[in-house]
Amino acid sequence: MEIGVVFQIAAVGILVAVLNQVLNSVGRSEQATMTTLAGLVIVLFWVIQYISDLFSMVQSLFQL
Repeated sequence: MEIGVVFQIAAVGILVAVLNQVLNSVGRSEQATMTTLAGLVIVLFWVIQYISDLFSMVQSLFQL
């Protein structure tokens, strides 16, 4: 895995955490929840390719 992907995921996590705190402090908890879910979906789209590569590597390793 490239180190850049880890930094991108960390940046999204920090951004979502800050937005979540700001939105909760002004009383917009619904938008805070949606922001958290959107951040999760974005990170999952980035990580899904690496998970697929991991499964194919394990499959070829054990020749399944």
